[in-house]
Amino acid sequence: MNRFRDFLSDVVRQSDMVLLSLCTVSTLYGMVLIASATHFRNTFKYVAIQGFGLLLGVLLYFLLSSIDVSEVGKKWKWLLAFNFGFILLLRTPFGLTRNGNRAWLGVNDIGKRLGVGFLENFPITVQPAEIVKITFIILLARQLALLQEKKDLTRFSNVIQPTAHAGIMFLFYYVISKDAGSGLVYLFVFVCMAFAGGFALRWIFLGLGGAVGGFLAAWNFNLLRGDWYDRIKVILDHSYQPEGKGWQQTRGMLALGSGKLTGQGLFNGTQTQSLYRSSLPERQTDFIFCVCGEELGFIGCLLVIVLLLAIIVRCLIVAREAPTRMESLVCVGMAGMLIFQTIANLGMCLFLLPVIGLTLPFFSYGGSSIVTLFAAMGVVSGIKKRSRPEWLIN
Repeated sequence: MNRFRDFLSDVVRQSDMVLLSLCTVSTLYGMVLIASATHFRNTFKYVAIQGFGLLLGVLLYFLLSSIDVSEVGKKWKWLLAFNFGFILLLRTPFGLTRNGNRAWLGVNDIGKRLGVGFLENFPITVQPAEIVKITFIILLARQLALLQEKKDLTRFSNVIQPTAHAGIMFLFYYVISKDAGSGLVYLFVFVCMAFAGGFALRWIFLGLGGAVGGFLAAWNFNLLRGDWYDRIKVILDHSYQPEGKGWQQTRGMLALGSGKLTGQGLFNGTQTQSLYRSSLPERQTDFIFCVCGEELGFIGCLLVIVLLLAIIVRCLIVAREAPTRMESLVCVGMAGMLIFQTIANLGMCLFLLPVIGLTLPFFSYGGSSIVTLFAAMGVVSGIKKRSRPEWLIN
């Protein structure tokens, strides 16, 4: 018993408690917003699930803080098989389709077919894209680190392999799930890690230019999915389909604007507390930031941004002091993941970017998302406890 207690004490002592504190405070803040956003439903289910996710996430944080990610990276074949295999589960009976995207795993559809009410209404689902982000980052970091050690990443012939890795990952996930939003996270993470890993800027700009050119060509030749056109058009013209594709963001902007400096008060937001779900759609997930703006105002929103920025900066500080190049790239990848999801969600709420179904890290409702985020930060914490590398000191 004493040995076990000493082990736990050692794990806690060596973990990055600053990062854990920031993540926990952000999640608790988010739980308060979720409680307000779901108050009109007269249920405590969402807060309870989020709280359970927080507890499980903290446990995983400590567990992964004690794991050497460099050793995990050596099992690259298993990581690669897991990434593709786990996503393929979406095409099994466990796959769930919501809003046109088959991006969740659960027993709900099976329960419906079998007529088992408990399974049909089971509240817990898993989004493979969230979990695979972690293993993808570790795998890509090892790949880039090995190439950086053996070859010159400024040469085109040496950048093809990691670029193909990220591109295939995006295409594979999109073909399986039709969820472009989560797939884009992989591409953004790759760009961040490629830049930090030493890719020549000309290749990064060439790749971005090619992506923009490909998108414009797909737009002009009507190759995009039907609803994408409307989602993008409402960004360019806010008067386009205000009661259709622009409805969510129009209501979100009204909620944000009505909060002014200090908000209408917690549990007092006009749209947040409306009994009509259409008043502010997806309040506890995609538009939790709008809930914050309406009820806590600019000050409440600013606190959200400051907390997320602090977490991202902490990851980058750990990246700078990481013991190996691979571990440094892992931290950059984790920071890139948070940056993209934050910008995408805030841009969506501010009517600057199209709705792509990405939630606000640590604040939006989602038990599996919270668990995955704490697990990702646990990996960063495990890197933090190691010594500063000689290649950065010299």
